[in-house]
Amino acid sequence: MLPKQYEVAHSHPPAGPPPQLVLVSEPQSVGAARGWVREFVGSRLPAASGERAGDIELVVSELVTNAIRYGSEPGDSVLVVLAVLPAFVRVEVHDPVRRRPRVRAVSRQRARGRGLFIVAALAERWGVEERPFGKRIWAELAR
Repeated sequence: MLPKQYEVAHSHPPAGPPPQLVLVSEPQSVGAARGWVREFVGSRLPAASGERAGDIELVVSELVTNAIRYGSEPGDSVLVVLAVLPAFVRVEVHDPVRRRPRVRAVSRQRARGRGLFIVAALAERWGVEERPFGKRIWAELAR
């Protein structure tokens, strides 16, 4: 038997899904991302209001949609990361294209192009960072 100071503490992985999700770059992956976020928030942020949980889900949905539409090619993957921190929830979506997203002017003729407006309205702050092979778009939502 080991002395008390050398005993190994047993830890159990947190309940619920892992904090990262790899998705194939195809439109159906957006729905998979939303389901994963609902499960993640339900297990890691059980006290979050339905509205705040919905905000996190919507931000992930918009960023994943943009990554699939503009930041990847068929057969590529995108990575989604959620981190629960004391003051906020950080959402990251990684894709393999370095081209930065751009906020488009609002247009009644165009049905698309409002995703980053939605992210900016729901997040405390957001941004884009280059990576060696692509970029990371992140958003931080207050808890």
